[in-house]
Amino acid sequence: MERHHPINVQIREESRDWLAEHAQIATAFTVDCALDLVMRDGGLGGLHLVEHPVASPYWKDYDAIPGCHPADWGRQWDLSNWGFISARSDGRPVGGAVVAFRTPGFETLEGRGDLAVLWDIRISPEVRRCGIAARLEAAVERWALERGCRQLKVETQNVNVAACKFYASRGFELGVINRFAYPELPDEIQLLWYKPLPTSRGGKSSP
Repeated sequence: MERHHPINVQIREESRDWLAEHAQIATAFTVDCALDLVMRDGGLGGLHLVEHPVASPYWKDYDAIPGCHPADWGRQWDLSNWGFISARSDGRPVGGAVVAFRTPGFETLEGRGDLAVLWDIRISPEVRRCGIAARLEAAVERWALERGCRQLKVETQNVNVAACKFYASRGFELGVINRFAYPELPDEIQLLWYKPLPTSRGGKSSP
């Protein structure tokens, strides 16, 4: 796989108004491989994820799924406590991350006040593999630490192998494998990753 050279990028926190620009950054990708779940003795003998090529590669666009476009989030949840982080190159948006925190009704947060969810991260196709995603993830981690979070969580699927490898490289550990999370997409497996955050730093814990 071709690797691009690093580019000059500015990472900064934005207001909720950033979502309109964030939505303009393409998030789609080609699914040409997936992680197959191998179970022994119905799972009692262990679970193993094995990468394999997809016979018929296809295009995956999360924004096209009903309710998943950034414009839909504010209609589903109160975004008052969410964080919005941009990556700009020469003033042009080339990436962004959105982090959820303390949101009633947002089940992915598990009702916890010490957990932040990296809800969305996207990089413009022409600058992917330039290190921007790592800088955005680090910024999200700092954002969560400032609010007293003890863990960072992110959801992926077995068809997004690149994302799985990225989060593993960033210190996330696979915490949940849910084969039945997406009834409308029976071939996709939900993977929930968790990253412990250092507790030695002083944070602005919310009451």
